[in-house]
Amino acid sequence: VQKNDRLINMDSQVPNKVVYEGLKNNKIVLPELDEEIIYIKPEKTYENSRFDIYLETENKKAFIEVKGVTLEDNDIVMFPDAKTERGVKHINELIKASKDGYLSYIIFVVQMSDVKYFTPNDKMHKELGDALRIAKKNGVNILAYDCNVTTDTIEIKDEVKVVL
Repeated sequence: VQKNDRLINMDSQVPNKVVYEGLKNNKIVLPELDEEIIYIKPEKTYENSRFDIYLETENKKAFIEVKGVTLEDNDIVMFPDAKTERGVKHINELIKASKDGYLSYIIFVVQMSDVKYFTPNDKMHKELGDALRIAKKNGVNILAYDCNVTTDTIEIKDEVKVVL
């Protein structure tokens, strides 16, 4: 993938680890989570979905679904780059978790830096974009972060504006 004449290396397995490390190192700030994280683990099942990260504070429990973003056009980044019924299912399960008292998050990890904003790719999969908009109205926090990417490392850089 090229961005501004630079070759960007993408790795679809890395976003979960990047978010996990970002949470542990306080590089990711989760709205509504104003207490210290006392427990964090990758992959936890809720209902019919396995979410990427589960965490607890003294008084709150949260599920996080992580999506890697590699699609960029004129510094605007989008997800998905292909239809994903599984992605829609996860969003709907996060809405249910939110209604059941869990904090719920979708974090889009943009595997490049210096982008304008993130938006759903409605042209590719409108159902997913609609699900994100419904999720936002139902208490699911939707965040995006760009990354510093080198040939050997990738780490959270800055929060990216989300335009739904």
